[in-house]
Amino acid sequence: MAQKQFDKVAKQIEIDDATKDLLRNPMREYHFNIPVKMDDGTVKVFRGFRVQHNDARGPGKGGIRFHPDETVDTVRALSMWMTWKCSLLDLPLGGSKGGVICDPHNLSNREQENICRGWVRQVARNIGPLQDVPAPDIMTNGAHMLWMLDEYETIMGGKFPGLITGKPVGMGGSLGRTEATGYGVVYVVREALKELGIQANKTQAAFQGFGNVSQYAIRKYQELGGKAICVSSWSQADQKAFTIKNNAGIDVDSLLSITDRFGGINPQKAKELGNEVLPGDAWIEQDVDILFPCALENQITEKNVTKIKSRVRLIAEGANGPTTPEADKVIHERGIYLLPDFLANAGGVTCSYFEQVQSNMNYYWTKEEVLEKLDQKMTHAYHEVHKLAQKRKVYMRDAAYMIAINRVAQASKERGWV
Repeated sequence: MAQKQFDKVAKQIEIDDATKDLLRNPMREYHFNIPVKMDDGTVKVFRGFRVQHNDARGPGKGGIRFHPDETVDTVRALSMWMTWKCSLLDLPLGGSKGGVICDPHNLSNREQENICRGWVRQVARNIGPLQDVPAPDIMTNGAHMLWMLDEYETIMGGKFPGLITGKPVGMGGSLGRTEATGYGVVYVVREALKELGIQANKTQAAFQGFGNVSQYAIRKYQELGGKAICVSSWSQADQKAFTIKNNAGIDVDSLLSITDRFGGINPQKAKELGNEVLPGDAWIEQDVDILFPCALENQITEKNVTKIKSRVRLIAEGANGPTTPEADKVIHERGIYLLPDFLANAGGVTCSYFEQVQSNMNYYWTKEEVLEKLDQKMTHAYHEVHKLAQKRKVYMRDAAYMIAINRVAQASKERGWV
């Protein structure tokens, strides 16, 4: 999917074959085993990855996700999207991604710590503050990052807080980082609504996912006066997705009181709190103005895109790659205004960059400073993309790709790589 999107734009902007070959695939990949002694005394071997897509514009940047369905192809695609995301926001960084095939739901803290330390031992010489900077992603958090940092510093014999971002505040983490991705999505939604001539306080929205991104996106959207009427989640007990609907508006705080650390809401308790519980894909069928897919990739497909109501004016991709190319075509034809993932959800990597800068200079900003800088970056990037989309009369996703790919291609040329 990532390569299809790239190929389409590479053709439009007439990139030469050598540059196309360079940017179409990762520069380098690391695949490795992580043997872990489990709490019951047995040893289990986990499969880990780090993919560095392109570092022409600066050190690699990208999260590490723990997921039972992780694949190296997913990591490859995500590393590629990180390259474009950093480029689009004009950050001096390249794109990387990492992962481990595991399910933290079924692992103790000690077992997770051993996976983190084992992952770092395998790639310690291939990552670093000036080389490749990891961060949290799906089912990883600040505690995981600190274990990884501690292992790296033990191996390297020094203090390197700029190695990794998403660290706890007080241990080299940045204020505002927790809110950054969700807030960033809504910053660009705010600007898009202005362009569309729609008042935020007269809109309703449906959200997919209730992890960190969605939680803060809902809060910021509600601050603008919008009404979030539904959110989908995952029931660990039932092993399936479901949707919570409340026409009076979703109460984030009450849902958080019945949510596990992975963003999974208890559906029975949600019902007891006065919410309606619907099937997992019901979020996409709601009669709302805005859809926020903030969960996993490949969620809006050719099978369910036709369920999107005619009232929907805007889709803001809080997740990475939530829309397949087939569904994208339908959205474009219907004239729905789309905020592509590597623009909409770039608040996270932008704030990670701020954390990296703060860690490297050992001086930290206030939360207000961080969020103000984030708003400026996101707003500027949105207007660059919108302006090019209008000028070239192209889809917003294509315009974002044109800007991002051109910058990376130029950096690769100037370095003499192609």
